[in-house]
Amino acid sequence: MEQRVTRIDWTAVEKAIARREQNGIVIGASVIAPSGERFSHNGTRRFVAASTVKVPLMIALFREIEAGRQRLDETYLLRERDRAPGSGVLLHLHEGIVLTLGDLVYLMISISDNTATNVLIDRIGMPCVNAVMRGLGMQNSTLERPMRGHAAEPGEPENWATPDDYARVIAALFDHTAASPASCKAMTAHLEKQQNERRIARFLPKNDRPRWGSKTGSVAGIVNDVGFIETARGMLVLSIFCETNDPHSGEEIIGEISAAAWHAVR
Repeated sequence: MEQRVTRIDWTAVEKAIARREQNGIVIGASVIAPSGERFSHNGTRRFVAASTVKVPLMIALFREIEAGRQRLDETYLLRERDRAPGSGVLLHLHEGIVLTLGDLVYLMISISDNTATNVLIDRIGMPCVNAVMRGLGMQNSTLERPMRGHAAEPGEPENWATPDDYARVIAALFDHTAASPASCKAMTAHLEKQQNERRIARFLPKNDRPRWGSKTGSVAGIVNDVGFIETARGMLVLSIFCETNDPHSGEEIIGEISAAAWHAVR
């Protein structure tokens, strides 16, 4: 007998988005279920990437390591001119502190350190990162400027992202098209060190919490998070972008959409 395929009911996700967009907030969301089934709302719309762009930068670094052009244990001496405003701790630490590239990746992903990010951008180069993004199918997302702790001023280049592109790049870590299986495992482990639990993980169970990881992004008017939640059926991939002047509301929105998607695929 022919086996009937059950489609995922995304109604709760749609309602969570519609309820919040009534308040003038613009939301983009792209979800990939463990089965491969997809949900997308404003998935091809461009949003300011903020720090989500650090995910393809990490992938570009690991590809350079695989090619023998970089090493995670290679050291770097922090310079005064490296300090970047915005998130992170390195801008507060003393000049001359010795860091490895592995340290820089950890700081970039776990606490979104902008100084660490800009050092890695300088080492890898924006053309290399953008080439990696294109190779991964991220046709509408870009890295066009270093981290400055604020959105681009009029006339300045900006880093752009679409929800569909960033769902695609997170999924590439699990199907090992982003890099080698060992590198993809190392990168997902970095995403699991995310210290902001107020977005994708916000409404997950406190007890017996599922495995999850993400990379947040925030500038004035922008609240983003891209990542994954493990389910009994496999990995749920989430890519959520919000244009809102209330960062706390933005974090709640991401949490609500993520929880609705997690329950839908379970």
